[in-house]
Amino acid sequence: MEKDKLRDAISNTMAELNLPDSIPVVRGKVRDIFDVDSYLLIVTTDRISAFDRVLSTIPYKGEVLNRISLFWFKNTKDIINNHIEEEVSPRSVLVKKCKVIPIEVVVRGYLTGSAWRDYKAGRTISGIQLERGMAFNEKFSEPIVTPSTKSERGVHDEAVSEKELLERGIVSKKLWKQIKDTALKLFARGTDIAAKNGLILVDTKYEFGLLDDELVLVDEIHTPDSSRYWYIDTYEKQRMLDKEYLRQWLMEQGFMGEGEIPNIPDEIRAEVAWRYIKAYETITGEEFVPLSKGVEEEQRVIAEKISSWREIHNG
Repeated sequence: MEKDKLRDAISNTMAELNLPDSIPVVRGKVRDIFDVDSYLLIVTTDRISAFDRVLSTIPYKGEVLNRISLFWFKNTKDIINNHIEEEVSPRSVLVKKCKVIPIEVVVRGYLTGSAWRDYKAGRTISGIQLERGMAFNEKFSEPIVTPSTKSERGVHDEAVSEKELLERGIVSKKLWKQIKDTALKLFARGTDIAAKNGLILVDTKYEFGLLDDELVLVDEIHTPDSSRYWYIDTYEKQRMLDKEYLRQWLMEQGFMGEGEIPNIPDEIRAEVAWRYIKAYETITGEEFVPLSKGVEEEQRVIAEKISSWREIHNG
């Protein structure tokens, strides 16, 4: 898709989905979550966040993220079940209600991003003391798991060690072992599939929940919002596929989460959109053809789906 068309699409981005007030909603950084009886409707909006702050909207971002997650949910179901019940629209899914475990489980294969910033400052990485003398973007001998506690919108997540997780009673030792082992298996699967498409899965975050005491995968998986990808053929001089491009631009403006959010020009938003679409095409091996018919039409489809679904299930 040409970048000029992406710039034209900026006026038709979805900042949030509005449904009848009778349907309770929780708005996260990117997703709007509606309580529909024994299920949740998760709508991936076009909002974009960085440094735990919601910044702006990006054309087609919600659809891209939703479709990439569905691709990965299907390709990891043999490792762990997920919460997907039904695809509702190009940017929304109906999911089973789970008891969400309040941890973001970040698996890192390379010393980069916030891990590099902590390392350079002499700090541990979620309690892990790395060997000295490592270089920027250096690959770890084995992936490391660095958890953080989930925070409310607008509040920074808190990096914690495994020891702190257990001491605070956030998870049991048995459950944490299962979560950690599963996260590493998911990362290995993501690494293998990404490599076949010429990509390196650098790091990513997972979220889990419990459904009838069974551990299940929730939220999103291996998207450009939750993951960092590099191209294999330009590893030495990185060509960034994900929203790290926007993070770098923000840091050049002197913004790292604190203070006033800088105005993001349309050309930057179009560039970010193009990178999201290239991410979809590279990760899935398929051309991205938008399925959404526009914000108003998709909102109508979602509202009608909920209404008919409630009639069927509630008599």
